[in-house]
Amino acid sequence: MRLGVLDVGSNTVHLLVVDAHRGGHPDPMRSEKTQLRLAEQVEAGRVTDTGAGRLVRAVARARATATIAGCEELLAFATSALREADNSAAVLARVRTETGVDLQVLSGADEARYTFLAVRRWYGWSAGRLLVLDIGGGSLELAIGRDEDPDVALSLPLGAGRLTRQRLPGDPPARGDVDALTADLDAALTPVARRIREAGPYDLAVGTSKTFRSLARLAGAAPSSSGPRTRRVLTEVGLRQVFGFISRMASPDLADLDGVSPGRAHQLVAGALVAGAAMRALEIGELEICPWALREGVILHRLDTLGVPTPSHRRWPLTDRKPRPVLKIMDGMR
Repeated sequence: MRLGVLDVGSNTVHLLVVDAHRGGHPDPMRSEKTQLRLAEQVEAGRVTDTGAGRLVRAVARARATATIAGCEELLAFATSALREADNSAAVLARVRTETGVDLQVLSGADEARYTFLAVRRWYGWSAGRLLVLDIGGGSLELAIGRDEDPDVALSLPLGAGRLTRQRLPGDPPARGDVDALTADLDAALTPVARRIREAGPYDLAVGTSKTFRSLARLAGAAPSSSGPRTRRVLTEVGLRQVFGFISRMASPDLADLDGVSPGRAHQLVAGALVAGAAMRALEIGELEICPWALREGVILHRLDTLGVPTPSHRRWPLTDRKPRPVLKIMDGMR
């Protein structure tokens, strides 16, 4: 089936269209982004009328695109910006009334769970216990576990956009502001790291999100043109080297760097600070960069719930038959 996934985040409204079936690899067909910066349209805890109007128009455009693309279903969700707004229910109702799209607000823990599922499917069971970090505009998600549903899934209000607005007003940020934020991040992540460690050791640490991809690219990882299956890593040493020069650059100059999106350049320094603090707290020397994250996790879980056969129409002989009760089998053996 052709699915559309609409992600209303703190920075962008992102529509991803994929062709997929249960048990198959989701094949991206189209990607469309609107740079909305919804989190910046929140005043006194409420999404402004202007921000709500822009959101309605962005969602309407995305729905029209999904319809033209032939999507059979549109999975639409919102994350921290709407999750935390005092008037989120009214904004969601307006979106539903004016566009017909029923936006579902994900909890921070569910964001972490969906992202973890996507990472697990990407690396497979051979990766062992996974530790997954995802830096968004409004929040930082962390999850650890051995299965497809993590043992621990956490969300902290430490997103790159949020911290830029609240703690780093300068462009480039003042050294004193950077030092103060670094100290506060270390303090905030110490108890979180303790809880993660209590869940057990990890075999592979993984970073997802545009922030991690940009930092890895600046540290020497392969460009996006090399394809999603090219291995990319971000080391703690590489991150420190990258931070040494991006922390002294203004956002227009950062936007000129390969791998940095102009719409996110202003929050890259804050993202690097969060990444560094998380890697220190969790004693991570190297992160694998996974191309799949929240949207792919939503797609994969939806496909798991479909009761349709795979295109081959071949039966799986052991599990596609009606199970025989164990007690009746035992009775027949007596």
